[in-house]
Amino acid sequence: MKKYLLLSAVALFSAGMIFAQSSLADPDPTIIGNDSAEQSLRTVLVDDFEREGSWVVNMSLDAGVISSRLLPGGPMGKEDERELLQGEEDIGEKNHCFGVKAEFFRRGINSIYIRPVRPIALEGVTKTVSVWIAGRNAEHSITLLVQDYFGNAFELYMGTLAFSGWRKVTVAVPPSPDGVHGIVQSSAYHGDKPGLKITGFRIDCNPATAIGNYYVYFDAMHAITDVYDIEHRDADDIADTW
Repeated sequence: MKKYLLLSAVALFSAGMIFAQSSLADPDPTIIGNDSAEQSLRTVLVDDFEREGSWVVNMSLDAGVISSRLLPGGPMGKEDERELLQGEEDIGEKNHCFGVKAEFFRRGINSIYIRPVRPIALEGVTKTVSVWIAGRNAEHSITLLVQDYFGNAFELYMGTLAFSGWRKVTVAVPPSPDGVHGIVQSSAYHGDKPGLKITGFRIDCNPATAIGNYYVYFDAMHAITDVYDIEHRDADDIADTW
């Protein structure tokens, strides 16, 4: 009996380890919302954080002072992503990142917003969004802010910033179950336009550690989108945009 219980415990522990390892893996874009036999997945560069003034930051005025700037440097790992762009993007020389500095007045419940000057529209059906972040091992959390096809705002939790150095953080975009509820990225009833817009990030600060100066850096944001419908549209087809 003891031997049986021991074997059962080992089996449960092994299963738990397998689940934990699989849950830590990046989401698989090939199976997210895949209800069709045909897909055409493409990795696109959403933003390389190389243009001064293209992102703005803000936080509550009574929480502290916030500033941002482009800085030389970036993750070495982003060089491996150049081949994924399939030569469709003008990647050029990418040697800057976007730095954010928050100077807290006191401990408290604070949020930091990092937004593009204009929402960034993504064509096709977006499966995943990833960005390189240096979180400075802080117990803060980061959320991706998006708008769907109808302009509805959604938040996608990306995880904690409690890690050292650069890390590629990826979040899956959950598909709409019926084309009406959730994040809707396409509709046959309302014309043809990009299905998802990136409206920024929100960092929710841990009140216990939101003190002094906090630095966080962003670089190389990519998305994996399904552009099958766009690529297979006939050249003489009429765009439903009038």
